[in-house]
Amino acid sequence: MPPPPPPPPEGIKDEFLTFLKKYQVLGLAVAFIMGLYLGALVKSLVDNLIMPLVEIALIALGGGEAIQWEALTVGQFRIGLFMADLITFIVIAIVIFLIVKIATKFGLK
Repeated sequence: MPPPPPPPPEGIKDEFLTFLKKYQVLGLAVAFIMGLYLGALVKSLVDNLIMPLVEIALIALGGGEAIQWEALTVGQFRIGLFMADLITFIVIAIVIFLIVKIATKFGLK
């Protein structure tokens, strides 16, 4: 015979604590905040370390002239800014993949 169901929570405090436990709200909040700062860190990595390397490559391809990657456009399309955002997205995806892989290795879900 299965055990009886737990008694319903009494009062708003118990309901709130049950809600937090059932939907793992604290874990979601921590993940959200960490995601925000991880995104900012990766954006800084791309803007301050990767894109300067792209700029050096553009200088080499441009015959020694300084080319601003942000200024690369085709008509109204801002190719340079899109490239920076694309690189940021790829780096974030790789970092998240590695974090999930490591967490899975340690038995975390």
